[in-house]
Amino acid sequence: MITRPLKKRSAAAAYKQANLPVDGQTRVVIERVTPELDGGRFPVKAVPGDSITVEADIFLDGHDKLAARLLYRPADETVWSEVPMVFINNDRWGASFSILKEGKYLYTIEGWVDHVASWRHEISLKATAGQLVTSELKAGIVYLESMVQRAEGDDLAQLQGIVSLFKAASEGAEDSYDESIQLIQSESFERLISQYPERRHPSRYGRELVVDVDRPKAGFSTWYCLFPRSAAPEPDANGRPVHGTFRDVERLLPRLESMGFDVLYLPPIHPIGQAFRKGKNNNVVAQPGEPGVPYGIGSELGGHRAIHPDLGTLDDFKHLIAIAKNHGMEVAMDLAIQVSPDHPWAKEHPEWFKKRPDGSIQYAENPPKKYQDIYPVYFETDDWQSLWLEMKETILTWASWGVRIIRVDNPHTKPFQFWEWLISEVKKAYPDLIFLAEAFTKPRVMQQLAKRGFAQSYTYFTWRNSKYELQEYLTELTQSEMKYYYRPNFWPTTHDINPYILQAGHEPQFLIRFLLAATLSSNYGIYGPSFELMEHVPIPGKEEYLNSEKYEIRHWDWARTNRLTYLIGLVNRIRKENPALQSTNNLTFCRVDDDALMAYLKVSGKNRLLMVINTDAYNRRANMIQVPIWELGLGDEQEYVVHDLLTGAQYIWKGQWNYVELDPYQLPMHLFKIE
Repeated sequence: MITRPLKKRSAAAAYKQANLPVDGQTRVVIERVTPELDGGRFPVKAVPGDSITVEADIFLDGHDKLAARLLYRPADETVWSEVPMVFINNDRWGASFSILKEGKYLYTIEGWVDHVASWRHEISLKATAGQLVTSELKAGIVYLESMVQRAEGDDLAQLQGIVSLFKAASEGAEDSYDESIQLIQSESFERLISQYPERRHPSRYGRELVVDVDRPKAGFSTWYCLFPRSAAPEPDANGRPVHGTFRDVERLLPRLESMGFDVLYLPPIHPIGQAFRKGKNNNVVAQPGEPGVPYGIGSELGGHRAIHPDLGTLDDFKHLIAIAKNHGMEVAMDLAIQVSPDHPWAKEHPEWFKKRPDGSIQYAENPPKKYQDIYPVYFETDDWQSLWLEMKETILTWASWGVRIIRVDNPHTKPFQFWEWLISEVKKAYPDLIFLAEAFTKPRVMQQLAKRGFAQSYTYFTWRNSKYELQEYLTELTQSEMKYYYRPNFWPTTHDINPYILQAGHEPQFLIRFLLAATLSSNYGIYGPSFELMEHVPIPGKEEYLNSEKYEIRHWDWARTNRLTYLIGLVNRIRKENPALQSTNNLTFCRVDDDALMAYLKVSGKNRLLMVINTDAYNRRANMIQVPIWELGLGDEQEYVVHDLLTGAQYIWKGQWNYVELDPYQLPMHLFKIE
């Protein structure tokens, strides 16, 4: 019998069969990275100029020192930039990088055993204890000679000189030995060796995380909503409102520009259906000549890509967009994915709508509310692909007209994955598009919409009225994980919501709600002339307007002014002049031992603003406010000037605690610039 020797397996094959790790020499652990949304599933949001602070738990076995770097790069580039991470406490490390351009950024973390730092620490301890470290100096020469290969310029010459010094010291030169020990223990030597680390067996965090960088308007904007059909300058001869046009809106642009608005938001501008048309105050039967609800979109004249002929032509709308741009404003369109029974989709794509057992299409409901003039789109249709593509083409059409901001009506009633796909797809062609989610619903749903791509989001601000409610809610928005992806847009009222707190028509309450919106959030908006003129009469028992503009054409006195219109223009100018008001998350609440007096600080570089507001619209309040001077670089005995940008008054304050007094019937707020 002839036997043959067994073939020896390669070492690599044996290691693989033994299930050994491929990186068995790595020792650093990186975990609990922030920001990291849902395990990296969703990107962080930013605009150019933002700084992204990244933290992580980073540690290793044993007593060696470690080093870590934050790596980042624009997604369209291949070379990583890096920032050394610094130790915070309890194995927590952190670093920041700046966002310079729109698009996407990637970031991750790399850590390794810092053998050079470990050597430096060991030799310093021994030398301090009086031990001879000649052998350790020889080990250091090996590290430094490796650094020489990576250094250049003055650093190269300096490292070469240190190598020569260490060699002399290790050969017994006493002066060189003492000088070497002093050098090793110096901060300059620590900085030098950190510049040229020895990265043996580095650990890289398992994910490359994403920052989605929108254009600056996503982070700072000032919205004004108006119905163009109510923009006519004069009523008819009988005093009845006349249907306004895009040209009428153009005549209003200088006024809106002077008030400081940079986004003009228009509710739907499409043809309105006749079937089941609603009348004044949501009457289920419209009288002859009543215009219907703009959200009942579609007629024989067209649907979502058509213009209501009474407003003008498509060329008129494009002209409005161009003229608005000349006044520093953008026009935002309203996307309502619903149709009138007269909409072309209802006839051409009946499969896109849910049917009752009798075969008729189910109209929209939000019990107890009924919308007989609207069919909701059925996203579970078997023909969902065609529906999605139709919506994409609609948005691309609007973008081709020049629209770059879209306010989405009720996005929470459509699938999350639809929005993620739609926003991503249209931004491939128009990356500067901004989507605002008009969703007043459950917190997790609103948060998910923001994660899926909406650049801005409506909030619960409209119903947060007391000091406690406001501080609790703003703390959640600016200090929880929401700060990384949820950009709030504050509205005191909307054309749908007449909040109870304003239904008394009390002027100080309107002033308070406006200033809170405009200074707490960098994005805010008002429901145009209605809010300016403090319209407040409700349908009894409801948060809805009597004689709502949704159901009828209104005539507004565009020349009328009051304290609120003056305050709006003044605060919008202050917002543009002070970077501290152009961010939302730079918010610090100050201590005031009063349940109505609220104070908060906003800082951007050397721009420091302090807002003090009496949330009690009916009573004078006075108390001491604690200014966090430790955040401002001020001493306990140091005097400083607070300049009220609303009134021009100046006060000299000193230290932390200072007195404030606010009478709502005079002015319920201060907007101080700390000088």
